[in-house]
Amino acid sequence: MIRLGFRVRVLAALFVSLCGACSAFAEEEWQTLFNGKDLTGWRGNVMPEAFSVVDGAIRVHAPKESAHLFYVGDLKEGFVRFKNFEFEATCRGEAGANSGIFIHTDMTTRDAALHLAKGYEVQLNSSEKEKRKTGSLYAVVDLDKSPVDESQWFKVRIVVKDSRITVFLNDKQVVDYTEPADVKRPPERAGRLLDKKDGGGIALQAHDPASVFYFKDVRVRRLP
Repeated sequence: MIRLGFRVRVLAALFVSLCGACSAFAEEEWQTLFNGKDLTGWRGNVMPEAFSVVDGAIRVHAPKESAHLFYVGDLKEGFVRFKNFEFEATCRGEAGANSGIFIHTDMTTRDAALHLAKGYEVQLNSSEKEKRKTGSLYAVVDLDKSPVDESQWFKVRIVVKDSRITVFLNDKQVVDYTEPADVKRPPERAGRLLDKKDGGGIALQAHDPASVFYFKDVRVRRLP
């Protein structure tokens, strides 16, 4: 009985140890993109004054339309590319604000307002004026009613796997879109495509002088 009890204890300890190792491995898969203190690892494509850190969160507020804050890591030039990945951020907006999270994008702009030319935007919007509401895959899968209260912190999760994009707000799925092989976009949005070869950047949008949004707990993990 003593020997059996010893074996049970050893097996239990081994099980706990293995579970702990698996948990640690899972946690290590996630990469934290924002340190909560400063903008290390991030760079604006224009108007660097549009981006700051306030109370442990990234604050985006453009002096004019528009600017985008790219995750660049340790790169001196360019930005970090992500192809298949899962991205999370906790967000909050002030009243009447417009913003967004861009994926598979680059720093190319398409108009005088410096809107990004490439990639997809997950819309963030607390304004009545903008009819595409928070969680929309902008101009592709649009929501006409916001699933969240933007004045309170809420979690955005974006998953890109090959041709499929899913969007979750507070862990509830709001978008499930698969890009067709022969997709056609209107000329002004010709670059709204996934780069299936190299992936693209992740960027936070500072939309205009009337819009203020905040981001914290920003992290990503690459998927196979």
